[in-house]
Amino acid sequence: VQLVESGGGLVQAGGSLRLSCEASGSIFSINAMGWYRQVPGKQRELVAAITSGGKTNYADSVKGRFTISRDNPKNTVYLQMNSLAPEDTAVYYCNVGGKELVSGQLRNLEVWGTGTLVTVSS
Repeated sequence: VQLVESGGGLVQAGGSLRLSCEASGSIFSINAMGWYRQVPGKQRELVAAITSGGKTNYADSVKGRFTISRDNPKNTVYLQMNSLAPEDTAVYYCNVGGKELVSGQLRNLEVWGTGTLVTVSS
């Protein structure tokens, strides 16, 4: 299973970006999809997550500014980021959990994307 992330880049404070992450491969089912971020010297932290049923969870620091959504038929998760601030600068990683089908066997699946850099200038 592979994840392809897109949408990162450089934006001024107060601006917006939309991240996308598409999963492909031997996917049987996807449960949780989420976005994490990491800055040098710090641990990776959860930004937002969404279940297959649409239940969402956000870090306190992004509530009211970021919105996570997903397109189940496309195995794609999005992160709409508004009112960006310099402290949002980080590498953003997509994470997908579920089940994959390998040689006729169902296996637990957890996969990470390679990350996309978001830089917010002041």
